[in-house]
Amino acid sequence: MFAAYAARIDRDQPLSGLELGERPEPQARPGWTTVNVKAASLNHHDLWSLRGVGLGEESLPMILGCDAAGIDEDGNEVVLHSVIGQSGHGVGPKEPRTILTERYQGTFAEKVTVPSWNLLPKPKELSFAEAACLPTAWLTAYRMLFTNAAVRPGDSVLVQGAGGGVATAAIVLGAAAGLRMLATSRDEAKRARAVELGAESAHEPGERLPRRVDAVIETVGAATWSHSVKSLKPGGTLVISGATSGPNPKATELNRIFFLELKVVGSTMGGKDELEDLLSFCAARGVRPVIDSVLPLDRAREGFEKMAGGDLFGKVVLTV
Repeated sequence: MFAAYAARIDRDQPLSGLELGERPEPQARPGWTTVNVKAASLNHHDLWSLRGVGLGEESLPMILGCDAAGIDEDGNEVVLHSVIGQSGHGVGPKEPRTILTERYQGTFAEKVTVPSWNLLPKPKELSFAEAACLPTAWLTAYRMLFTNAAVRPGDSVLVQGAGGGVATAAIVLGAAAGLRMLATSRDEAKRARAVELGAESAHEPGERLPRRVDAVIETVGAATWSHSVKSLKPGGTLVISGATSGPNPKATELNRIFFLELKVVGSTMGGKDELEDLLSFCAARGVRPVIDSVLPLDRAREGFEKMAGGDLFGKVVLTV
């Protein structure tokens, strides 16, 4: 079958290790189901895999891709929950939690095999391309907002770095849930797009906000950390799920954190029940993932280059 896969690890030039070509079809195993992939979406996780983060040389070649929607062996339209091992379903009871491509072959292929427990029905309201955007970036944003920030309608939330997959998802989901969303971006067009998607206002990074916020959604890391901390109300919550600009900010702002009793919460992905809730929320409220571009699988390299260059707003989707 045709697939996009990591053939080599290169920390400095990750795309040099990306190959497109034929790979063996997945083998049947007890408790697992093979899905014919209709659409899959890119995440920064795929770029990090090519750098060797979470993926070792001993596991190569590895088909990349965490997210997908497709048709299972019984003809059902399904969405994949890409966290394997957390429940013991289809794997050993002591197997640690991993994301697809850290241990098992991924979704950038004509077929993928996952534990049957990891499949959820695709809502008829969502296309395959839309549903394929949800299991990583949108699920991460959903958990950050509603589980870890625990914000309620009417609360104010700052999203750093509008344009990225998680940040875009947070703006759309927050606005649909009645939150007062603010956003930042270095790019004027991305700031304007954030407002179109429901943000009350959009600002340059580091700019003083009209008011302090109840929560901050942080995926940028070092470059925006100080601004995130300074933007919170006393008792506010900073939720962080990534650090694309680096993990070591120049100032940690510890005095402000303890004096204002701020909460800093780490967040990674989300559970199957949260993905089920997210799918239902999107179907019921008419929320749709923001898609930057849709490419056939044989043009996957273009999608990777677009994501690596930061020249996108929303998700890149690969279709099979």
